[in-house]
Amino acid sequence: MEIWHLVVLAILALNIIVSVFIARRDDLDTFQKTAQIVIVWLIPLIAAIGLWLFHRGNDDNSSGGDPIGGGPSDSIGVQASND
Repeated sequence: MEIWHLVVLAILALNIIVSVFIARRDDLDTFQKTAQIVIVWLIPLIAAIGLWLFHRGNDDNSSGGDPIGGGPSDSIGVQASND
C-alpha cells in the first residue's frame, strides 16, 4: 500500500468521524448540520479539523462569568469614590 492510500484513508476517516459528530449535535438546526457536513466534504482536511475544534470549544463547561476589568477603578485608573 502506498503512502497516499494511507493519507486518503486518514482523511476519509476524519471526515466520517466529524460528520457523525456534527450530525449528533443537539444545538444545530437541520440546515446548519447539512451545511457544515457539506463543507467538511468539500474542503476535507481544513474544514473537518476547523469545525471540530469550533464545536469542541463551544462545549467548554467553564462558567465564564468573571467580571471584566481590574476592580473598582474607572477607565483611567482612578479609584471610584463611594460618596
